[in-house]
Amino acid sequence: MTDLVPVRRALISLSDKTGLAELAAGLVRHNVEIVSTGGTAAKLRENGASPRDISDLTGFPEMMDGRVKTLHPKVHGGLLAVRDNPEHVAAMAEQDIAPIDLVVVNLYPFLNTVMSGADRDTIIENIDIGGPSMVRSAAKNHAHVAIVTDPADYAELLAELDVNGGATSLQLRKKLAAKAYALTAEYDSTISQWFAFADQQQRWPENWTRASRLKMPLRYGENPHQQAALYLPTGPHAKGIAQAQQVQGKELSYNNLNDASAALELAAEFRGADPTVVIVKHANPCGVASRHNLVEAWNEALACDSVSAFGGIVATNRPLDAATAQAITQIFTEVVVAPDADEEARALFAKKKNLRLLLTGELPDPERGGQNIAVIAGGILVQDRDNKMITRDDLKVVTKRQPTEQELADCLFAWTVAKHVKSNAIVYARDGATAGIGAGQMNRRDSARIAAAKAQEAAETYGWTEPRTVGSAVASDAFFPFADGLLAAADAGATAVIQPGGSIRDDEVIAAADEAGLAMLFTSVRHFRH
Repeated sequence: MTDLVPVRRALISLSDKTGLAELAAGLVRHNVEIVSTGGTAAKLRENGASPRDISDLTGFPEMMDGRVKTLHPKVHGGLLAVRDNPEHVAAMAEQDIAPIDLVVVNLYPFLNTVMSGADRDTIIENIDIGGPSMVRSAAKNHAHVAIVTDPADYAELLAELDVNGGATSLQLRKKLAAKAYALTAEYDSTISQWFAFADQQQRWPENWTRASRLKMPLRYGENPHQQAALYLPTGPHAKGIAQAQQVQGKELSYNNLNDASAALELAAEFRGADPTVVIVKHANPCGVASRHNLVEAWNEALACDSVSAFGGIVATNRPLDAATAQAITQIFTEVVVAPDADEEARALFAKKKNLRLLLTGELPDPERGGQNIAVIAGGILVQDRDNKMITRDDLKVVTKRQPTEQELADCLFAWTVAKHVKSNAIVYARDGATAGIGAGQMNRRDSARIAAAKAQEAAETYGWTEPRTVGSAVASDAFFPFADGLLAAADAGATAVIQPGGSIRDDEVIAAADEAGLAMLFTSVRHFRH
């Protein structure tokens, strides 16, 4: 395999003509013959170059509205011929095929066309055929041909030509070939998804390819011995933590991003609501509160579990102000996420140089569609996002006692938080703030007891006369299979319960609630989270 290959002939066919003038000037400087197509040739001439038309090379005119112009043996023979293979060289000579040493191509803007709301015929016309064919041919024969698909690579190409006297190195050609095949794979993935989901309205396509691009390598994964990176989807997608602006702080880790995303998703549940603060540790909320301003919400959220909040992640549903920033910086915090922050708040955070401040500009829509993906041994699990929302109208009172207005509000608040707590999840809430959170236990009774114990510890820490579970509402992410979990909540002082219902022992649980004087609501919706 030859290392240096002189570039004597280049074929240029571009949809995005960014940097074309500089590229052409660099090629002309190295006496490269430029062959080009339609609009690209016209643009080259505007810039003072003298390209050779593709129809002159092939002996055939561009036809069928430009659908057929490069799909020709004189193009693909010039790209695919192995230059040190005598049979290939003889075939080229016999058929008068000239070698092409460089291809510069980018593809019809299919995704942009779809996103613009174009009609079906226009979308179909923006499926590039000749471009990907040339890209794949050139990339396959990278031993002899360089393929450039990204204007960002023009400078590197020209620099290499300058250093190597008009030749490309094998190292560069291999790099460009890898990038080229990634491009065509991504392009075909986008087209196939459009056909499957938008055009054919398929729910679960037989073949489903998803493309993504590297945003950045991460320091490590969940543990230092695991490598990790952050990728962004190339197709339509919601904005979230992955698109947030990091204003300051250390490099983000895998755990930082995972926890920050969990915090942001919960904060987004309170879009348009009163100022709300969410504190997350290991992807579980450990304190959530809504108040008239953010600093009060912070104080109430912190009071739920100040031990777990140390080294946690904070997210808010409103731009940060100085008072809230000052309060947050009183404890060690890994990451703060907010739609924005005023200058005073930014200055206060800047004093904590390791604290990462992420500004999202907006909150994701909690009711948006989309899928969650989990990798299992030998397969991939895909499910719809848990975007189910409930309102008062969805609730069914199943006990003799009706909830008060305050109990009803606290039930809905606790239910919203429980949706984001790992199962088995129990959340106590009172007056718009969590009073205790029990997460990730193998049985529901233990989650109820742990949440109550945390509330008792908070009362002792802050000198309250009683834990805030007294007079609270309690939410369970799934039904109580036995009355023991509900009775544990009653023992902690809860007066109202919200749960999905649906157990074969619902009657026993309802009877226990009635005996304890509780009001209980069924949602008919489960929020398991693993």
